[in-house]
Amino acid sequence: MTKIFFQIAVCIAFFGSHTFAQKAKPNVLFIAVDDLKPLLNCYGESQMITPNIDRLAKMGTVFMNNYCQQAVCAPTRASLLTGQRPDYTRIWDLKTQIRDMVPNIVTLPQYFRGNGYVTATIGKMFDQRSVDKGMDIPSWSVPTGGYGKMSPSDYAKGYENPTNGYQSIETKAKLAKIEVDARAKGLNGAELVEFLSKNRGPAVESADVPDDAYTDGIVAKKAVAMLSQFAKEKKRFFYAVGFVKPHLPFISPKKYWDLYDRSKINISPVQHLSNGAPSFAAQNSGELINSYFKSNFERFNEGSIPQNEDVQKELIHGYYAAVSYMDAQVGKLLDELERSGLDKNTIIVLWGDHGWHLGDHGLWCKHDNYEQATRAPLIISSPGFKGGQKAQGLSEFVDIFPTLTDLAGLKLPDGLAGKSLVPMLKNPKAEVKSYAQSQYPRNGDKIMGYTIRTKQYRYVAWYEENFRKKKILGDVKPVAVELYDYKKDALERDNLAERPEYKEVLKNHERWMNEFLTTQKHSW
Repeated sequence: MTKIFFQIAVCIAFFGSHTFAQKAKPNVLFIAVDDLKPLLNCYGESQMITPNIDRLAKMGTVFMNNYCQQAVCAPTRASLLTGQRPDYTRIWDLKTQIRDMVPNIVTLPQYFRGNGYVTATIGKMFDQRSVDKGMDIPSWSVPTGGYGKMSPSDYAKGYENPTNGYQSIETKAKLAKIEVDARAKGLNGAELVEFLSKNRGPAVESADVPDDAYTDGIVAKKAVAMLSQFAKEKKRFFYAVGFVKPHLPFISPKKYWDLYDRSKINISPVQHLSNGAPSFAAQNSGELINSYFKSNFERFNEGSIPQNEDVQKELIHGYYAAVSYMDAQVGKLLDELERSGLDKNTIIVLWGDHGWHLGDHGLWCKHDNYEQATRAPLIISSPGFKGGQKAQGLSEFVDIFPTLTDLAGLKLPDGLAGKSLVPMLKNPKAEVKSYAQSQYPRNGDKIMGYTIRTKQYRYVAWYEENFRKKKILGDVKPVAVELYDYKKDALERDNLAERPEYKEVLKNHERWMNEFLTTQKHSW
């Protein structure tokens, strides 16, 4: 009899602890920010007013040297959210859909959904041009739609839907006139759409409006309500929240502009392209100059983007304000986690999808392989791990998928391109890889620039024609190379690839590049 009771007790203990372990699996709050470079106080940028992201940094680990796989929205998000590099997803542009290229690919939220999580999203997560109208239907157990689809009743009382994101009455009136004039000239259909896409409005707006007069404020409000619902229903969740600012146009309520003194804003000391770099290494800041106006509705001048110091300072001021506005929205999510008690068992990940140029090299936007475009913020807070840490080792966005499965206690999927960063959460001095890799196409993707970032250097190899065919990888010589030494030239003033004193450094990086190109996974 005693033996039977003992066996029953063992069974109860086993199944009881098993049930508890299942319930104890952590939630995930997954925060994406569009065009956010590591221009944050917790990254050592003391001029930035980002108290809420700093608060998250104190709860977790800041990855100081983190890199995206391609510095533009759709490819970097497709890569991060599948754990595969762009040469596997075959998303190098802003029009190709992921599942047209790799129909059976499993996304990060889809994997969590398959492991018993409720998966939901709001705002911008995938770039909507690379997925279906349901923001990739297989990924979400809660049906969703394209980002930015808010109803008029969502906005603050007294405010109508923004026009192209703007709430300024004067700006709305000017944009309406531009459309009326275009129609009067006979433009309609696709021609009208293309014309309006090149006349979106001013690059900045500072309107004296509440947070929820703009879309990110609505996203935060709805996300807080969803978190509250998750807490009440006690559902294990993977909740992906995407903020669009500081993406162009640099729009935010006036109170965030007032946080910064423009006279104290400095422009980049390097206003020229890197000496000795191939001409196609840079880009023309087209996202800014082809679609947006100066604040007075004048055009930017192509080829001098923009040389005027006052215009540069206004743009930088707008970016700073938009970052602080987004930071305030992140704070609302953190407040709700604490209020509901979800903070005790929720992994929080915050990432910006790539970097951004603010006038350095005479460049704006992203779309290249330079440091300011490829380096991107990543902060991870997880229950049971020490907070306030700064990990100095290299990391990449493809590492997020395996890291989250590791933290959630899920089986690691086969074939992911990245590595778990949990060793760096345990010990911020740990290193999990010797280089990070990014890439960017040129000339209608007839040229592909692959870059390897090591602790001290960046090596870029530009390959021409047929770069996607395995036969060239590792055998064909690049048509141009770049090498930058960040200890001696942190601003990338000079391409050092031809300098004799860097011969051995170049040789080592060539070897790593060949290693990468011959071993990375492809889907063709």
